[in-house]
Amino acid sequence: MKNIVLGIFVILMSSCASNKIPMLQSMEEMDYKYPVKKIALSDDTTIAYADQGSGEQTLILIHGLGSYLRAWENNIEALSENYRVIAVDLPGYGKSSKGNYEFSMTYYAGVLKEISEVLELKNVVLVGHSMGGQIALTAALQYPQWVEKMVLVAPAGFEKFNKGEREWFRNVMALDAVKYTTVEQIRTNLSYNFYNMPEEAEFMFTDRVAMRGTPGFDGYCYAVSESVKGMVDQPIYEFLPEIKQPTLVIFGENDNLIPNRFLNGGKTEKYARDGVGQMPNAELIMLSKTGHFAQFETSEKVNSEIKNFLE
Repeated sequence: MKNIVLGIFVILMSSCASNKIPMLQSMEEMDYKYPVKKIALSDDTTIAYADQGSGEQTLILIHGLGSYLRAWENNIEALSENYRVIAVDLPGYGKSSKGNYEFSMTYYAGVLKEISEVLELKNVVLVGHSMGGQIALTAALQYPQWVEKMVLVAPAGFEKFNKGEREWFRNVMALDAVKYTTVEQIRTNLSYNFYNMPEEAEFMFTDRVAMRGTPGFDGYCYAVSESVKGMVDQPIYEFLPEIKQPTLVIFGENDNLIPNRFLNGGKTEKYARDGVGQMPNAELIMLSKTGHFAQFETSEKVNSEIKNFLE
């Protein structure tokens, strides 16, 4: 009886909290800081992206699991002073089209390659956060002549998981688990991405709650669930020695997501140094008082390190 009452209380509190946030009618209503352009790819996938700045090198910014191009809003302006910056919504996310896509790491790498071809991008540097980092690493292996350099911010892929652990990931991030996440859990999950969540990151919470009433929400939840399967089904760790591109890896010392606290545990730096040590042309920057969302939380330092690396 106590558990039933508690469950009802959580549902009511979730409803009250969400009622304070205006619901979106469409994901197109999300207020992106930069103008959004769209292109159609060969499989009728529509990609939303921001395109800022100019320069000899083009940076493609790749967001992480459950995220969108707004994750780079603290970086686009600074980086576009020296480079052309393309920040994308991956298929299934943000304002890009939703659908029954493959959602594997090789699929996403192919999407980025086609975007580059359609936009005729030259001297491409892939900048990936979390899952976006694993996508960038996969692309570097698939298309070594296309990817000139990489910047990886808290990249996924530096941990090793056995068969049972991979199955655990699939179960934890099943479709219904993503779809019916409570407002309180959304808040907790997001806060866990930061050492100290800044007020300016509040839009990540309100957007995630407000999108629940949109026609694209089911497609978004499907993308998140299937992307997790894509990550665990195509591990990258054993292939790290084959990645020859100059690579800058940035981790926060207080990353709560890497390593996975339920399966591996320990200090982030241990896994960061191990992964970077496998790559022949990689360097590591560890940032103090910084969590998983390093590019947002410690943006000035991250922007500076990226510029120094590329120059």
